[in-house]
Amino acid sequence: LPVQAKELRISGICDVVEFEKNEKGIKLIGEEGKYIPYPVEYKRGKEKSTKADILQLTAQAMCLEEMLLCEVNVGYLYYHEIRKRVKFEISHELRNKVRVITKEMHAYYERKYTPKVQPGSHCRNCSLKNICVVNIMKRQSVKNYIDRMLRE
Repeated sequence: LPVQAKELRISGICDVVEFEKNEKGIKLIGEEGKYIPYPVEYKRGKEKSTKADILQLTAQAMCLEEMLLCEVNVGYLYYHEIRKRVKFEISHELRNKVRVITKEMHAYYERKYTPKVQPGSHCRNCSLKNICVVNIMKRQSVKNYIDRMLRE
């Protein structure tokens, strides 16, 4: 499900959004009763030592809140490797962290600054590994890369 938050100036795609019937929720077109949305993010591996997955889930919840005009206080991460679904509370602290990160990201963009990347074993499962600038730079110079792209 494509989602966006104009306030944060972000957009993305939720893997799944589940709607649970609840009188404290919102009305859905064509459905009886009210529902509360829950984002569900599927991950190939297992739980990470960082909060990256939880912050992604929080950003999705914040997008859903703005789009649907409701509160989203819970989300789920499903880890395929360990076949486990983990429930997360979408706290004020997590929301504030997402606000700080998105503000920083937009400041980088406006300055045309790209932060340095720390490649590692985590890169193996990245969906962008084939177009990763770090990997491209290892193979050729920026000038050669641009020249090749202009020729193609």
